[in-house]
Order: sequence, then structure tokens, then C-alpha cells
Amino acid sequence: MSRWSYFLRRLVLVVPILLFSMSLTFLIIRIGPTDPVAAIVGLNNDPQYRIAVAKSIGILDKNGDPVPLWRQYVDFMWGLLTFDLGQAWVINRGTSVTDLIASRAPRTIWLGFWSVLVALFIGIPLGFYAGLNPNTLSDYTASFGGIVWRAMPNFWLGIILAGVLVTSSELTNGLFNWSEFIVETDVITAPPLDNLSFVSFEGGVPSYDGEGFENLVAAIKQILPAALVLGSASMGNEMRIGRTAVLETINSNYVETARAKGLSERVIVWKHVFRNALIPLVPVITAEAFLLIGGSVVVESVFGINGLGKLFFDATVQGDLPLAGALIFIFVLITLGMNILQDFLYTVIDPRIGYE
Repeated sequence: MSRWSYFLRRLVLVVPILLFSMSLTFLIIRIGPTDPVAAIVGLNNDPQYRIAVAKSIGILDKNGDPVPLWRQYVDFMWGLLTFDLGQAWVINRGTSVTDLIASRAPRTIWLGFWSVLVALFIGIPLGFYAGLNPNTLSDYTASFGGIVWRAMPNFWLGIILAGVLVTSSELTNGLFNWSEFIVETDVITAPPLDNLSFVSFEGGVPSYDGEGFENLVAAIKQILPAALVLGSASMGNEMRIGRTAVLETINSNYVETARAKGLSERVIVWKHVFRNALIPLVPVITAEAFLLIGGSVVVESVFGINGLGKLFFDATVQGDLPLAGALIFIFVLITLGMNILQDFLYTVIDPRIGYE
């Protein structure tokens, strides 16, 4: 089977999974305990107003009769499949769901980007270092740290870290103040992601943009605490699995053969050990997308980041069903896409894996 045939088959298999997931989502948000009309009208008990609202959101038809559930289901699925996500019911009522998601997505992408970097550039190097130096103080320290990071819940770690950073000046008797470190910023609220380029091209000539560089530093500084919290679980997993993978690889037969041929330890580690040790880490790294989807809801709420996670939390609590359903649809698409990407990375890293 060729590569393209394999991925075409995977894309075809995605369709029934997507339909089942969104059908389940429809049942949850439409048959659940939330009364969408009550969520919209609030304390307004005017019967005529309630009927008008019910008609506007498609629960009642023009004659005031209930719209059959199957018809609501067809409209819901057709809107998702055509990416016509409709309008929000409660949060910024009347605003396009697409516009709401587009305005919040950059913050979540920014948070996810740094969360992945924190996990990759701390977890994997620590795991590989511990695997190359087994049963040493460094190995024990890294292993213990990975277990601790993995065990701490995101919501608890986020609250503790936010509290420490906010009171950093009092805790250190004025020796260190996080809000004034490097650039003066608000510790909790993420800044607007505008003008983050430190190079401007006026008249086609590149020049240094001091304001853009300061904005970039401020944006990185404010997102790092939340990124550290969100990436902590993945960081611990990558450290532990990376250590085990290195230990298994370094004692394998082909590594012993490479040593017998007289290859240097540096060549053996970089050419033979690291690449093969990355194979079991592929599902862990790609699974970070799933962690970011679920964890961002908690982390963004704790740190006051107005991203997709907090938007989903607000939509669920306030009963904004179209917005919640659209976000679930996007999260499912991301999850399915990451599964396909994971299989592709397997074939790239490990040539022994075929497409059959």
C-alpha cells in the first residue's frame, strides 16, 4: 500500500468517527438539563419574549410549534459539515461563532506553542540525560522531579504558581518582583498579541523594531507561567518515557555492534540511540494536543487568558449551546488530525513500520 492510499483510507475512516462524535455532542447539548431559552432571557419572564427567542434559535417554528428533534439534528450537522457555525446565543449574542473563535484562537495557539516547547526542551533532554547516566544523583533527581511534575494537578499548580508570582516581591522582601522582571507587565492577564515582530520592513529595508521586541518579551513572559503549568504533565511523561527508552536502546544489540566497530560514544548516542529512543515518545508528544485541549480550559480560567479554553468554559456554564458545540467540533477535528499525524511520524522515524 502506498503512502497516499494509506492516508486516503485514514481520512475516509475519520468521517464516521466525526459523525458519531458530533451526534453524541448534539444529544448532550440539546437533550441535557440546560434550557437554552432561560439561558438567553435570564430574569425576563415575558411569555411573548420567550416565544420570540425560541423561534429565533430554532426550537419553535414560525407558527409557534416545536421543531422536531430530528430536524434540529439535521440542521446542526449540516451547519457543522458546511462550517456554518451560526451565531452565539448568550456570549456576545448575535455575534458569529466563527468570529468569536477566530478572535480567541491566537491566545490558545500562543499558549499551546509555549506549552509544547516547555515540555519538549525540558522533559526530553532531562529524560535522555537520566537514561545516559543511570543510577546517579542526577538520574534520581530528574526522575523524582518528573514524578512530582506529573502528579501535580493543573488547577492546583496554576493557583499556587499564580499566587507565588503575584506576591513574589513580598516573599523575597523586595529582592525580586516578577511583574517588573525584564519588562513591567501584568502577571496574570495575557497581553494582546499585536506587533510581536522585532524586525520591520519599511521601504523594503529591514530595521530593528524596539516596540515590537518589547511586546514580544512581554507576551512570552506572561504566557510562560501558564505554559509551564499546562506542559507540566507532558514534561513528566516525556522525561520518564525518554529515560526508559534510552536505557533500552543503549543496551540493544546494534549499539553493542556499533561499539565493537570502534565508533565513538558521541556518534553512537546521536546516530543510533537518540533516533530510536524517540520512537516511543511519538505518541506522548502528539498526545500533548489532547492535553492542551482539555488542560487549556482549566489553565486559561486560572490565569485569566481569554482563549478557546476559557471560551468553552463560559459557553458551557452560560448555556451557549451553538458556541459549545462548535468548539467541541473543532476539538474533535484537532484530535483526529493529531492521530493521523502520529501515524505519519511513526513511519518517518521508524522505517520498519509499513502502511499495511
